[in-house]
Amino acid sequence: QVSLVESGGGSVQAGGSLRLSCAASGSTERRYYMAWFRQAPGNEREGVAAIYTAAGRTYYADSVKGRFTISQDNAKNTVSLQMNNLKPEDTAMYYCAARTLPYITSWANQRDYNNWGQGTTVTVSS
Repeated sequence: QVSLVESGGGSVQAGGSLRLSCAASGSTERRYYMAWFRQAPGNEREGVAAIYTAAGRTYYADSVKGRFTISQDNAKNTVSLQMNNLKPEDTAMYYCAARTLPYITSWANQRDYNNWGQGTTVTVSS
């Protein structure tokens, strides 16, 4: 089991930036995909961004393309999400997720991830 710990959440005004980090530890299982999901009150959890760690290939939800950037630091076992030009609709609990199996049906399918962090809150005010 991979332990994932998120950090970097907070409150910002619209147009501001935040950087989320996810530190992975514990199991030596390979993490094929790392992703960020978010869940706003009353909404389903949705995929925000993911990275295929072997190739560095990245994936983004249409709603965040051009504003969010996912990146990895293999030396530190961390994955980050740089969020720029934040909007009130970005307000949510953000979760880090990892998949330790090599094949995935969809990067945005939460059922494809078998390790989850506890989440960090992002609040964007208008």
